[in-house]
Amino acid sequence: MDTTSVWRTAAPATGFGMLQGDTQCDVLVIGGGITGVTLALLLAQQGRRTVLLEAGEIGSGTTGHSTGNLYVTLSQGLSTVLSRWGEQVAREVVAERRAAMEFVEAQAQGMPEAAFRRCPLVLYARSVRDQAHVDGEIQALTRIGCPVRREDRAPAGLPPARGAVLVLPDQAQFQPQAYLAQLARRAAQAGAAVHEHSRVLEIDTGARVAVTATGTVKAGEIVMATHSPKGVHLVHAEMPVHREYGVAFEAPPGNTDIGPGIFWWHGDEGLSMRTLEQQGRRYLICVGQEHKPGAHNAKAALMALEAAAASYLSPGPARFRWSAQNYRPHDGLPYIGRDHTGCFIATGFSTDGLTWGTAAARLIAAQLAGQRPAFGERCAPGRFTPIKGARNLLEENLTTAKALFKDYLTRGQKEHLSSLAPGDSALVEFEGESFAAYRSPQGELFAVSPVCTHMGCKVHWNSVETSWDCPCHGSRFRPDGSVIEGPALKPLRRKPIALG
Repeated sequence: MDTTSVWRTAAPATGFGMLQGDTQCDVLVIGGGITGVTLALLLAQQGRRTVLLEAGEIGSGTTGHSTGNLYVTLSQGLSTVLSRWGEQVAREVVAERRAAMEFVEAQAQGMPEAAFRRCPLVLYARSVRDQAHVDGEIQALTRIGCPVRREDRAPAGLPPARGAVLVLPDQAQFQPQAYLAQLARRAAQAGAAVHEHSRVLEIDTGARVAVTATGTVKAGEIVMATHSPKGVHLVHAEMPVHREYGVAFEAPPGNTDIGPGIFWWHGDEGLSMRTLEQQGRRYLICVGQEHKPGAHNAKAALMALEAAAASYLSPGPARFRWSAQNYRPHDGLPYIGRDHTGCFIATGFSTDGLTWGTAAARLIAAQLAGQRPAFGERCAPGRFTPIKGARNLLEENLTTAKALFKDYLTRGQKEHLSSLAPGDSALVEFEGESFAAYRSPQGELFAVSPVCTHMGCKVHWNSVETSWDCPCHGSRFRPDGSVIEGPALKPLRRKPIALG
């Protein structure tokens, strides 16, 4: 199945070259999403020698598979931050995120392809139980001074609301891939060396050296803007990992248009919805519930999303399907700044990454310039807040323990290579060893070690994206074992197999 997002299909290729040879710089930025590209631009404008390395293409990770929504509140609820951290920190969260939105708006001036627009955010529920969350958000936003409104019904074209509807005006939407491509060009014009198809294979955090297949970078500082930091970091034990699926339906002529806006239907069967006008076509974009990577049926999750959208919205045919991964912080705030490795990291954005990523780039740029922004101290990766995030810490570590127990201390169903049909995957036995095997529809056979190279959990098959996904910390691998994303640096060991 093609899982290219509607954003990446329309945006032109960027065309930056691979890193070739050895180089030195003041700051190495690893990762070409909204965090890394924004930071590269800011550092280049400061006059710093900056190198950006992207494993694939600019925006090919989470940014290019996002919703394209920007907002000052949080998808998990600002009321959670208010209850854990208090009113002052909740105000700081809104202020940082508002400043990030304004930064994107300013950069988008002169970028018609970025399609930046202001719009309301609408949150509502379809059950009494879920209505409590909506009411709590209205109270939290009102308390910290946001111009939130309470309305009686959801906008026309959406499933009806159970109770009061939250409307937060003056939020925003844009085309994230087109925006990022232009931002990368501006960073390069400002002096940053931007390289695509330059996956980092090794990082020596002490020596500040990163190695790719075609060169090395020696840097004064390293920033891992990779969504989840590469290698082993303390924050990995503090972040539950989730995956969301998105579908863009082409709206037929005459279909009810819900209009510009960020629409969140909160609940077990909830959806995030928005519209998009692109290349003369009108789309309804729906994003469904979160799932643990490597621990869910990807095809079933995608089918459930499409069924829910079709049942309540009559959206038209599905044209694009994709997914994205998110890392949820244990205490409600992201991790931004220097961690125990001596490198800078930016992670724990939950599903609010476009706004948090921009905010993180601004904070790190300020810290590298010798400033000490107060909110940067709040988000320090080494903070110790077990009381504020005990439940999430327990959830993440139980998930890891369960994955290890299930895969190492119990026996799974094993098949033989000869019984693996085209398009099938399985844990197989060959020459006395177990392998994760996949046979492509064309008949090519791939057999790799089932042990994740990050911290040793067993990977599981994702049938939608034809990938091996790790349930512990979110590393993902292609059928041949090469790394797609996540903290893993090394590929899964591949077993050459010749069947007679």
